[in-house]
Amino acid sequence: MDFFKNNIHGDKVIWAAVVILTLLSTLVVYSSTSALALKYQGGNTEYYLLKHVFTLAFGLLLMVGTHKIKFHLFSRFSQIAFFFAIPLLLYTLVKGPDINSASRWIQLPVINLTFQTSDFAKLAIIAFTARQLAKKQNLLDNFKEGFLQIVWPVVLICVLILPANFSTAAVLFSTCFITMFCGRVPFKFLLGLVGIGIVGILIILLVGNFAPKVFPRFGTWVKRIENFSGKEAPNSKGSFQPDQAKIAIATGGVLGKGPGKSIQRNQLPHPYSDFIYAIIIEEYGSTFGLFIILLYLIILFRGLRISNKCNNTFGSLLSFGLSFGLVFQAMVNMAVAVNLFPVTGQPLPMLSMGGTSIWFTSISLGIILSVSRELEKEEKSAENNNSTEGLVYA
Repeated sequence: MDFFKNNIHGDKVIWAAVVILTLLSTLVVYSSTSALALKYQGGNTEYYLLKHVFTLAFGLLLMVGTHKIKFHLFSRFSQIAFFFAIPLLLYTLVKGPDINSASRWIQLPVINLTFQTSDFAKLAIIAFTARQLAKKQNLLDNFKEGFLQIVWPVVLICVLILPANFSTAAVLFSTCFITMFCGRVPFKFLLGLVGIGIVGILIILLVGNFAPKVFPRFGTWVKRIENFSGKEAPNSKGSFQPDQAKIAIATGGVLGKGPGKSIQRNQLPHPYSDFIYAIIIEEYGSTFGLFIILLYLIILFRGLRISNKCNNTFGSLLSFGLSFGLVFQAMVNMAVAVNLFPVTGQPLPMLSMGGTSIWFTSISLGIILSVSRELEKEEKSAENNNSTEGLVYA
């Protein structure tokens, strides 16, 4: 107990939610990787279990280490990370392996680890946006010196992510947009940004139709939207994933089939990542599915509470942006699983199997807890000062 008391600080509710998600992730990933193990590891399901446990354990270590760093230091880090993310994303687009007409990751030398560069870029630009908003608080009404300096880095990063991963770019842009709104950016500028976004989408539609090589994923985006809107024929290749997810959810019922008893894990593509929420409902029931939503909402609420209590503008916006972005991504993933949103390929944070996704999510949570840790220090310091003053007056 002394170890946790001395080394684990910050919001205990967030810590508890993360531990619950981690434990559940271990169980569901172990269950949902059976077909993958049979195909690539001769049925050795322990291979993916141990790999995932190592990934989660390292993620928790990153979370512990990150939350011990003073959050003010992330302001300088965000500046360095942003300028490093630009060439990294460009290199991924040009040199990254082309899988399904998209280059999303690179292979790190020596350690042979796959690295999804958009995960790093997301963290970098959210933190950098918080930094810029904090620095430009007195210039927000100035378009050139204020708003433009805040928005062009966001647009640049999203444009670099867009060709390979539209959904990630959209989620990231939305997160930064809401963060700018909370950072008191004038509504007229935000409205203009929405207009520019609409024009940008129209340009993508035109270019995608007349020059498909510029956006190789354009055809996939259109098919997913057509399938979601019902224009594609039932039981077609495009509707296969949503249909199998519906079956998993419908057969799971209220209480589920039980741990490890999923049938659709052998039918769904990527049941351990993109559609893990459907497998959770199939095995543990819709009641547990609602509990997962509650856990994410708790993380969001606690993140907003930390943001509201923090007197430092950077720390406040940093906590808000990271907690909102994490939970918004989770909601998108779960909306896809229950067919409320077109298929996107967004992982479920701290639940889906993955490497860099889990690690950068852990770092994001660690940063939120770093802000919370500093708040705890300030509150204890204030209490000690009040106690000392009381003794003096006594």
